[in-house]
Amino acid sequence: MGGPFQGELRLSTEQLAAAVGVSQATLARLVRLAIVEPATPEGDQFTAETAVRLRKMLRLHSDLGVDLYGIAIILDLLERLESLESELGRRRG
Repeated sequence: MGGPFQGELRLSTEQLAAAVGVSQATLARLVRLAIVEPATPEGDQFTAETAVRLRKMLRLHSDLGVDLYGIAIILDLLERLESLESELGRRRG
């Protein structure tokens, strides 16, 4: 993730946990496992984008039964694919 920009929405650990429907302990575990990345070195704030990504991860985990590591890899690959498709579209015209 890039650096913060002015006006970027940040969520505390408590807010993110509540927003995605997990306990703070579960969120802390996901951070320790590097499945979720905090926006600050202290690890106490997250971006709104992180909330959206974590919701997708949890939904896919629930719907497909894939473990969270697998879901993180799938989302990384989908984001790369979208980026490449966007770049290709820009180059084409």
